[in-house]
Amino acid sequence: MIHQNKVVELGHIIAGKRIYEGDVIPVFNKYTNEHIANVYSATEEIVKEAIANSVETFRSIKLSAKNRYDILMKAASIIDDLKNELALSITREVGKSLKDSYVEIDRAIETLTIAAEEAKRIFGEGIPMPSRTSSEKKIAYTVRVPVGVIAAITPFNLPFTLAIHKIAPAIAAGNVVVLKPAELAPITVMRLVEILEEAGLPKGFINVVNGYGHQAGEFLLHDERINMYTFTGSVGVGKHIKNSVGIRKVTLELGSNAPNIVHKDAQNLKEIAQLCATRGLATINGQACISVQRLYVHKEIFEEFKQYLIEAARGLVVGDPEDPATDIGPLISERQAERVEAWVKEAADDGAEILLGGIREGAFWHPTILANLKPKMKVMCEEVFGPVINLIEYSDVDEVIKEANDTKFGLQVGLFTSDLNLVMRASMELEYGGVIINDVSTYRSDWQPYGGIKDSGLGKEGPIYAIREMTDEKAIIINYQ
Repeated sequence: MIHQNKVVELGHIIAGKRIYEGDVIPVFNKYTNEHIANVYSATEEIVKEAIANSVETFRSIKLSAKNRYDILMKAASIIDDLKNELALSITREVGKSLKDSYVEIDRAIETLTIAAEEAKRIFGEGIPMPSRTSSEKKIAYTVRVPVGVIAAITPFNLPFTLAIHKIAPAIAAGNVVVLKPAELAPITVMRLVEILEEAGLPKGFINVVNGYGHQAGEFLLHDERINMYTFTGSVGVGKHIKNSVGIRKVTLELGSNAPNIVHKDAQNLKEIAQLCATRGLATINGQACISVQRLYVHKEIFEEFKQYLIEAARGLVVGDPEDPATDIGPLISERQAERVEAWVKEAADDGAEILLGGIREGAFWHPTILANLKPKMKVMCEEVFGPVINLIEYSDVDEVIKEANDTKFGLQVGLFTSDLNLVMRASMELEYGGVIINDVSTYRSDWQPYGGIKDSGLGKEGPIYAIREMTDEKAIIINYQ
């Protein structure tokens, strides 16, 4: 359980047993800096023990589709009952607004529900087998089988939902999971494991190793008993994982610097500006890989839109994330706020104009809008991961599509227009895993395939599509007389 004003001890979990061994990593309330938890860093021996138990569990215990459905649906029901407790826990350990945390809990419930339903719909397909000779008689079909042991490495920004995005489809598909939560925000994820146990998940189906990525995470990468890795985080770590695990399966959800295009025929500019401000600056305090970062606005509407955007951003409330009125809380650490500050200062020194914000107070970074930007500035070509929007004027569709694509990233892009021909063209020419029309790049439905191209990752999330990644397709050929 999560207790207010009490330091929670978070160990590792192997076969249901809590193990409190290893170096201690303190976890702090990101707003008050209160010490709220101690998490233990797994040694190589603990990681090996967790993997060994996972292998044994996968080999010895098989849950039916009905069992998996019941467990995931029961977990969704428990989470719904605990919504207030869980949202408050996320806000304290991440620093994002309470209203944002409630959205995360609602998404978690939906993700579990979708995964539960899909547990009953894992099937292969019939294969046409034309006979090569008059005497040949063969029937063929495929089945989908679980890959086995999946290592799930989760981030701090959506700790609860993104853990569920990995765990729920893995369980639905019949796999077992070795989970390594983010050391900066492990509290609510550990509560999730308790909830799944309460929902009836047998011991060993989720084993947890806590600790730093470069230690506990590294131990996971070099154990060949793990069949698949699913990771959300930085491009650098994603590349390291891919280079380390060879031909084993990986799903990598990595970074971005999402472009959003507002064409001259877009309707309801004030509403679009409000949406861009909210989703670029307030959602997870701008710490989302699909946050509105590069905002391209046609020159015919640029000045009008700029005023609407500044007005919307000024209306965002910065402060205590537990206050229901707050929109933006502190970043995950003061070090990250200092990095954002350095990038903005570097851009300003190179000629960028700060239209709003540019102010740091400890771990808080106030909502910031920049203009007069150059493509090679870090705030333009890298992932800011903070409440910063870059406002860019454009005049030509060819130009803006080229600029939007001129990046190593390719996760999601937003386009606002009333022109159906532009919609169809942009859908084909924009080099992104998701093209969102008349909504911002930050839109994500848990029913959709979610994943990028280029340096934004490999594979797809969203329970329906993650289950495909987390199963192997096996061909069955029957020769009959």
